[in-house]
Amino acid sequence: MAHMTSRVLTVGFDLDMTLIDSRPGIRACYQALSERTGTFVDADLAVTRLGPPLAEELVNWFPADEVAAVVDVYREMYPTHAIAPTPAMTGAREAMAAVRAAGGRAIVVTAKYEPNAKLHLGHLGIDADAVIGDLWAERKAEALREYDADVYVGDHTGDVRGARTAGALSVAVATGPCDEEELRAAGADVVLKDLLEFPAWLTAWSAARR
Repeated sequence: MAHMTSRVLTVGFDLDMTLIDSRPGIRACYQALSERTGTFVDADLAVTRLGPPLAEELVNWFPADEVAAVVDVYREMYPTHAIAPTPAMTGAREAMAAVRAAGGRAIVVTAKYEPNAKLHLGHLGIDADAVIGDLWAERKAEALREYDADVYVGDHTGDVRGARTAGALSVAVATGPCDEEELRAAGADVVLKDLLEFPAWLTAWSAARR
C-alpha cells in the first residue's frame, strides 16, 4: 500500500476576484460606510483595486488615526451589505471540484477578515477544507506552508509573491486588478484567463508529475 503514504495534493485559492466577484458586495458596503460615517468613499474606484488589506484602502479616505476604528465598523456592517450581492466567479465551483476529483484538498487563503470569508463561502455553498484569513502577499506563505500547499491560485501580484515565498507553484488568473503581463512579470508560473481553464490545467499538471 505504498501509495497511501504519498502526500495529499493541496491547492490554495485566494478569495476576492479569484473565487468570488466581491465587487458588488464591497461596493455596497463602502456606500453604507460612507453614509454611516459621513465620509465620502469612492466605492467604484475602491473596487478596482481589491486584494490588499482593507486598511490600505481606507487610509485613502479616512485620517490615519481613525482607520483602525473604521475597519471594525466596516467588518461589522459587512455581513449585512456584502454577502448576498456577491456571486461566485465563473469556474470557481468547477476548480474546487477538480482538486477533489484529483484526490486533493482545497483551502482558501485570503487577506479578508476570516469570519466574513467563511460567510461568503457558506452563502455560495462552496466547501473549502480550510479557510485562513487576514493574510496578505508574502504572509500568505505562513498558511500555505502550514498546509503544505503544492499550488496557490490567485489573481493579484501579491498572491504570486505569497506562492513563491511558500515554495508553491503560482497559478494566476487574470480575473482581478492585475493583467496577464503583470502577473507574469511578478513571477507567476502559470497564467490562466479564468478558473474555467483550471481543471484541464490541473489534470495535465498532475499527469506530468507522476
